[in-house]
Amino acid sequence: MSSQPTLVVLGASGDLAVRLLFPALLSLEFRERLEDLKIIGYARQEWSTDEFHEHLRAAIDMDGVDIDQKYFERFIDRIEFHGGDISVSALKGLEPELDGPAIFYLALPPGVFADAAEKIAQAGLADQTKGYRRLVIEKPFGTDLETALELNEQLHRYWREDQIFRIDHFLGKETVQNMLVFRFANRFIEPVLNSGHVDEIQITVAETLGVEGRSHYYDGIGALRDMVQNHLIQMMTFATMEPPALWEAEMIRDHKVEVLKSVHAMNPDTDAVRGQYSAGLVEGVPRVGYRQEPGVEPTSRTDTFAAVQLHVDTWRWEGIPVLLRSGKRLAAKAHEVVFRFREPPTSLFRHTPLEHAEPNWLVFRMSPSEATELVVRTKQPGLELETRESVLRADYATADDHEASAYESLLLDVLEGDHTPFLRFDEVEWSWRIVDPILKAWEHGAPEEYVGGSDGPAGQHRFLGPGHYWRPLLNPAK
Repeated sequence: MSSQPTLVVLGASGDLAVRLLFPALLSLEFRERLEDLKIIGYARQEWSTDEFHEHLRAAIDMDGVDIDQKYFERFIDRIEFHGGDISVSALKGLEPELDGPAIFYLALPPGVFADAAEKIAQAGLADQTKGYRRLVIEKPFGTDLETALELNEQLHRYWREDQIFRIDHFLGKETVQNMLVFRFANRFIEPVLNSGHVDEIQITVAETLGVEGRSHYYDGIGALRDMVQNHLIQMMTFATMEPPALWEAEMIRDHKVEVLKSVHAMNPDTDAVRGQYSAGLVEGVPRVGYRQEPGVEPTSRTDTFAAVQLHVDTWRWEGIPVLLRSGKRLAAKAHEVVFRFREPPTSLFRHTPLEHAEPNWLVFRMSPSEATELVVRTKQPGLELETRESVLRADYATADDHEASAYESLLLDVLEGDHTPFLRFDEVEWSWRIVDPILKAWEHGAPEEYVGGSDGPAGQHRFLGPGHYWRPLLNPAK
């Protein structure tokens, strides 16, 4: 029996594997982090290993990648290819190659997750007598609460929870992880992140892109399922969870579930808004409306924008709205978590221009720039008592830093057996419990139309109290 681990990528010829997984593994090769890992590409094509190598050489774009050719060759040499379908008989052909620990990465369409996991186990490949066996699954984990529960039941027939690694790639992003580090590694910040000092939390993931050839997946899924149920709610847990006693996977995940269980029951009619983009000018380029996109049904009611108002009923956040929004074909790309601080008493500045000062913000920017910013008011230079917005900014990385991609980080954690950035099923279940009432309410009616290149539908502003507003997508501070 060997101690050499093997990574089996099922769906190795597909877009996910070629565009994200293999480039991330190549980068880990360059960082000298793969050690003796053996990689097997598995797909329907009846290719030889040499033919698969040529496919990878042609598909992995090395332009602009600062990796010496010797690392690329060393990486290619550790990859074998096996052709076959997702059947017990075909998968049994892998058994002679797996004389030790093994990881099965399902880079497959969501509809075959359960079947693939079942067939791998029935082929005897989940047996841990030769070493650990792990199963990696991409999102989506179901399309609603019922299908998520069903998928989990199917997985647990053959795999234990500790063998399953559910990926939300946002949790592999360094700038998302930095939010937890900033909160818990700096003693001064935690005492003010509560309802006594913060009056609103805003989480935004805005894209200028449309469906970009993914209409076969996206149409019928929409922004609420594709972004809010997983990525944005996960970032909400990072923004609102209590400090764990240890940086330990189960303890961190327990605290995240505590947040999800604390979310107050919402009213979909008043606390959720959906939109769908029409034709417009996006970054100076004319773009068609969603229903005119190739592959989209002309009568589609799919939401390309979703905004939700939640309340986390804990002592720390009692009464504070948490606003989530995500959409396509918006005015700018923006990915950020923002704390809006309460305004100070204005008695000192009564009868001066400072009586109605703008709020302060703590901004975690993940894209397009990467930084932590504290937005404050300072005196405008000159003879008058006037203020201006000043930004205290800490850039996440410098030109000399070598950031890792989300998939590099996540793949390395799988190899090391670290569950910290992966979703336990109760996280998935409680996330669906939050959005399921909205999905049911949205079975009827139609999304609000918004012009491509705008900030989204006007209905999103109804969540905001007097004097409140969404942080602008086109923010000069960035």
